[in-house]
Order: sequence, then C-alpha cells, then structure tokens
Amino acid sequence: MSPVIEEHARARLITDGPLTRPVPVDLRYDPADERRTVHIGLPDGTDWAFGRDLLERGLRTPIERGAVRVWPCGRTQLIVELHSTDGVEVFQFEIRTLIRFLARTRAQTPAAPPDAGRTPQPPSRTTRPETSRSTRPDTPSRTTRPDKSAPQEEGATQERGAQPAHG
Repeated sequence: MSPVIEEHARARLITDGPLTRPVPVDLRYDPADERRTVHIGLPDGTDWAFGRDLLERGLRTPIERGAVRVWPCGRTQLIVELHSTDGVEVFQFEIRTLIRFLARTRAQTPAAPPDAGRTPQPPSRTTRPETSRSTRPDTPSRTTRPDKSAPQEEGATQERGAQPAHG
C-alpha cells in the first residue's frame, strides 16, 4: 500500500477588495482511492475533493466540473474557483507548487490507460457540522470532516473549455 501524500502549501485568497491575502492550504492524495481524488483543505476546516485530472487539465486550459472551476493565469499562476451555498472562494496557486504535488501523486499511482472506463469525479465539499445547511441536489454536500477526508457523492459532471464567468 502506498502512503498518503500530503503537502502544506500557500495560496492567495482573492477577494472583492484591493488586497489578497495568503492562506495555508493542505493538498492531499490517497493512492488507494480508485477515483484518483485530490483534496484541498482550507484553513476554516473546509475540504474540497475532486478528480486529480481537473487540476491537471486546469494547468493547460480552463475547465469546469460542477462547483469547481480551474484555469491558468499567466505562466506561473493557477486559479481555483470553488462555488458553494455559502458563496464563491477564489484561490491563486503557484503552478510549480501544484506541478510538484501532482508529480508526487503520479509517482504513487500505477499507470492506467487514459479514461480507462472511468467517469470524471464530481466535486464535493465538506465542513464542520455547525456550518451545515440543506443544499440543492446539484451542489456539493457538506458533512463532518473527521480526518480531512469524506466519502464522495455521485452527481452530474460538466466540463467546459471556455473562460469561467465571474460574478
């Protein structure tokens, strides 16, 4: 069994105001997970989980799957936009941080043919129970995060190659 890969990183939280602020995030990958899921753990205890391929594709071209949008910003930055019932969170990552993390995940994953009978993983979001509210079926679920991981829910998957709309 391969070990879980965890990397502590910094991202910049993009806000409506003139300033952005750095925030610590945890990147996590468990090679035993058949769905090749990566987790981005935010400082408030929120954990976003989605297919590794979403980050890999987002390094090259804008992509959207469910409540997550990813796109390159210049040659050195990657934007990850996370939508939930609480609103939108936008993070800016250094591409080299994500490339290093993804390279470590690929080294722990046995090679498989591209899209070998797999469907893309729908994103999910988990948080502490005191912030839970009922959600629509097409929004990510919110549950307790006991150990920075939670079961994934099935849902419709949507990808677009166009630049995400903001607002």
